[in-house]
Amino acid sequence: MPTPPPREVLLFTLEGQRYALPAGDVRELVRAVRLTPLPRAPAVVEGLLDLRGELLPVLDMRRRFRLPARPLSSLDHLVVAQAGSRHVALRVDRAEGLLTLEPALFDETPRALPGVGYVAGALKLTDGLVLVHDLRTFLSEAEALELEEALAREGAPR
Repeated sequence: MPTPPPREVLLFTLEGQRYALPAGDVRELVRAVRLTPLPRAPAVVEGLLDLRGELLPVLDMRRRFRLPARPLSSLDHLVVAQAGSRHVALRVDRAEGLLTLEPALFDETPRALPGVGYVAGALKLTDGLVLVHDLRTFLSEAEALELEEALAREGAPR
């Protein structure tokens, strides 16, 4: 049986807690800039980012993870990533960078636990566990539909 290839993830922090995304889902990192409100969008959408002419919904990671709200800061990072069929931006406190992991450090068990629908697995690092999030399931079906309708009203392309 062949050895699985190493996995690459982007590590980021929110309120001092580390999280990760599969590197294949990440398109780029940008510094936070002023966002445009998106009326009637789901509560998890913080606003719209105009990135070189492409309008991207910015997902509020703090709200999703039940962390205290904080005003947008120029020190925040926006992770531009693929979430299902749509590009989105995720506001995070800080992007730490890419990490290449041996397969033994990745545990898919958390995916099977109740209440963690958008977790793809956990990284077993020397300084603790880091949850890896699956952006394809980050928005519920109802939120995704609500977002599509709000974007259509704003004339944003799919």
